[in-house]
Amino acid sequence: MTLRALPLAGADAVEWGSRRLDIFILGLFAAPYAVGIYYVAQQVASLPQKMKTSFEPILGPVITKNLKKGDNAAIADQLSQVGFWIIAAQAGIGLALGLPGEGVMGLVGSEFVGGTGALGFLLLAEVVAATAVVSEAALVYVARIKNLWISLATIGLQAVLTVGAMLGVERMGLAGGYKAAGAAIALMLSLGLAALIKAKLLGHILGQPIRTWRWVLVWAAVPATAVGITMQYVVEWAQLLFGIPLILFVYGIIIWTRGFGPEDRLLFRRNLASDTEPLPPEPGPESTRMR
Repeated sequence: MTLRALPLAGADAVEWGSRRLDIFILGLFAAPYAVGIYYVAQQVASLPQKMKTSFEPILGPVITKNLKKGDNAAIADQLSQVGFWIIAAQAGIGLALGLPGEGVMGLVGSEFVGGTGALGFLLLAEVVAATAVVSEAALVYVARIKNLWISLATIGLQAVLTVGAMLGVERMGLAGGYKAAGAAIALMLSLGLAALIKAKLLGHILGQPIRTWRWVLVWAAVPATAVGITMQYVVEWAQLLFGIPLILFVYGIIIWTRGFGPEDRLLFRRNLASDTEPLPPEPGPESTRMR
């Protein structure tokens, strides 16, 4: 059992390590100030990362059931649908936190505002990694070893890109905040490439493409970005108090009305209805005696 679970555990360990390797390398090349602002930006960016775990219970039962039936098309459809949900949720949160990034980082302290660039790239990294998350949910059943090798190659690429970013920033003589941004860019590029490879591999195995991208993400992001840029002309407390909810509102309205099809909204309504239904009453003494 341990040997069979090793590829899955190894992939999880690599994912955890990818969020720590950048801090380790940054600490070797940058001053503690840069490491500190990067760490704070990473904690803020971990909020959209939690969205992935919210959708995991949806994927597992559907994948295992359809694998038994050999219905690869149903698996691809479900992964594409849930993958879009995750990307849409993470992109909305990323815009709401990234556009007023200076105010968000300034909540910790004015000296952390220099990590705004790193925050933006870390938020984007979580968005591009969403496709890898849904693809991995099926790869752990159909290609565990290949999935592990791709994860190991991803963290190796991240290490190379991060070191290269550190050396490049040093050669240009830029401040430590640019090193933090460089580490975030390296993470974003490595996760994005891994997402593309894992989606292609799963699509090849299933014989069905994995499509998590919908153009409505752009149509929703454009007005939300315009709202965020406009709010940057007001004081920081107003950006946080009014800007973040307004960005989420504009983005969410467009995603719900234009991005979610009838089947998406129907499934969400069913889930909400099932959550509000009362539980059946416990069997009383009479029903127990009847048994």
